[in-house]
Amino acid sequence: MKTYDTEHLRNVCLVGHGGAGKTSLAETFLFNSGEITRIGKVSEGNTVSDYLPEEVKHKVSISTSLIPIEWQGVKVNVLDSPGYLDFLGEVKSALRVVECGVLVLCGVAGLEVQSEITWGLMEQQKLPKILFINKLDRKNANFGKVMDQLKSAYPDARLVPLQIPMGQEESFQGIIDIVENKAYVYAADGSGSYSSQEVPAEYREETERLREHLAEAVAEADDELLMKYLEGEGLTESDLQTALGKALKQDLVIPVLCGSANKNIGISKMMNFLVDFAPPPEAVQEKAALVFKTLTDPYVGKMSFFRVYGGKFTAETSVYNSSRGLEEKIGQPFYLRGKTQEPVASVLPGDIAVIAKSQEVRTGDTLCSKEQPVELQGIDFPVPTLSVAIGPKTKGDEDKLGGALARLIEEDPTIQIHKNTETKELILTGLGEMQLEILQEKLNRKFGVDVTLKVPRVPYRETIRKAVKVEGKHKKQTGGHGQYGHVWINIEPTDGSDFEFAESIFGGAVPKQYIPAVEKGIREAMMEGTMVGYPVTDIKVTLCDGSYHAVDSSEMAFKLAAIMAFRKGVEQAKPTLLEPVVEVEVSVPEVFMGDVIADLNGKRGKVLGMEAGEKNPLIRAHVPQAEMMRYAIDLRSLTQGRGSFTMKFLRYEEVPGKISDSLVSQLKTAQNR
Repeated sequence: MKTYDTEHLRNVCLVGHGGAGKTSLAETFLFNSGEITRIGKVSEGNTVSDYLPEEVKHKVSISTSLIPIEWQGVKVNVLDSPGYLDFLGEVKSALRVVECGVLVLCGVAGLEVQSEITWGLMEQQKLPKILFINKLDRKNANFGKVMDQLKSAYPDARLVPLQIPMGQEESFQGIIDIVENKAYVYAADGSGSYSSQEVPAEYREETERLREHLAEAVAEADDELLMKYLEGEGLTESDLQTALGKALKQDLVIPVLCGSANKNIGISKMMNFLVDFAPPPEAVQEKAALVFKTLTDPYVGKMSFFRVYGGKFTAETSVYNSSRGLEEKIGQPFYLRGKTQEPVASVLPGDIAVIAKSQEVRTGDTLCSKEQPVELQGIDFPVPTLSVAIGPKTKGDEDKLGGALARLIEEDPTIQIHKNTETKELILTGLGEMQLEILQEKLNRKFGVDVTLKVPRVPYRETIRKAVKVEGKHKKQTGGHGQYGHVWINIEPTDGSDFEFAESIFGGAVPKQYIPAVEKGIREAMMEGTMVGYPVTDIKVTLCDGSYHAVDSSEMAFKLAAIMAFRKGVEQAKPTLLEPVVEVEVSVPEVFMGDVIADLNGKRGKVLGMEAGEKNPLIRAHVPQAEMMRYAIDLRSLTQGRGSFTMKFLRYEEVPGKISDSLVSQLKTAQNR
């Protein structure tokens, strides 16, 4: 592949719901441009884009693929992004480095959840959108119905159909081009070849109406053409093309195209449109590139995908990582098409390429020259909310697991890992079940680590409900010196102060040098309560009396006496179980609010109220953490994937009596297994 200057580059990202046909569209792009001789199918696991073993197995895209094509003297870097919410981080990183998003919609299913979400992401970035309604050859496909859905969902969007289908479902045979005012009939053999003809009589009225709509929508992008339009002059095909390019770049209109990737109908026209109208990159003066994706390959090692914004990147040169303050020598850059590499001498502004085996480079880092340091805006990744406890099936794999997880987190910044010091579990947090399941498969395939995933333990606590005074005596006589420690302590509940220790000793009943040992013993005993063995909290202990032996007393003896007294006292002081409560903020479309509130109430939550959010209404609630362990899954089900939430620890509260008795029984049973 030759090196293209900025003017002859296009960077576009295919986005949309899973199953809409993004990967099939990319595959047909490759076929039409001559890069492949046979169109692969996702169902057969032989597409260029979905080449990872996990993608072949599950028959879904899980990672953004780079698919460059050459068409009409222009290089189009196509980023084929996943269509499932679990891999939203891949979508956000891909959208960060392109000038245009292509939203692929299924002609049968229409506007689906991931389509709405990616629409919102492109709106946030003010990224020009192109819509492609795919699968119009399928049963129940209906172009008009999809358009009505879009107009209803986005009444303020300036949707401009540039094509309409000829025929429907099995009889779908071609498209009518509104700009060119021509009909294109495609061969039935999937070759993509077509013949042009006059617009058939039954489509002429609709074509004229849409052509007028197009002229009205795009004219304001060009002052000269706007005056021409307002003065009643008809806009020529050349006028419409000029205005359309400007209008798309200014994000004034949303062009709608259509076809079938499966039948290769309308795809070459789509490719023409990307070349002619998708905005080319704009080079900046600073020499800089942004790393937007990391992939670990068993043979190549770590691969860093980067987009050059200014300057030229050449092989075997030193670059400055301004995000980390490090200088590093990069190796040979290469173009990547699926998994096929092609070395390149230099990467020009606007282009996308890959470098391998860079030690310190991470996703989101800026690479630049040390003489002119600059830091580009990074990538705003979604916050993971589904946590599982992860552990190796084989005991000797603990160290191996840590290193493997670190490598996979480099690949996917939406994965987080931390050790829960209370439950002693390693907690893995991601965006959804499929993402975590695939990570489990990757650990096995790439690093040979077989792991189990389970719901994390809840870090309960124990406390007391009444005050008691108890005695603890440790007395042991052996040969030589014996052991003697004797204390009386008051134990009483406090409100949220965790632990207080005091002493009211008179007359030296317990010598001062032994008092710290008493406190140390109590703190040690607090680590394991008497109900189920969870840490004890919210108590005050006062050392009030005791006795000692001039020869046999020691710090250890008083520490052991304090432990005995504390355990006895907690058992007598009406011990109770505390559970962590989290503060939850749920963002949901209004239509789902009733269901979400009912579900939170069913989880023993206290709904505090609702307020307006940036996009959707917000529900605030306090909910026991035990009820929220699978909430990422529950909320997705309740809201068809349209809801999101955040939560943070609030405080510990007493578990209600009936629930406590059952819970204690369950926890004891689990511990005895």
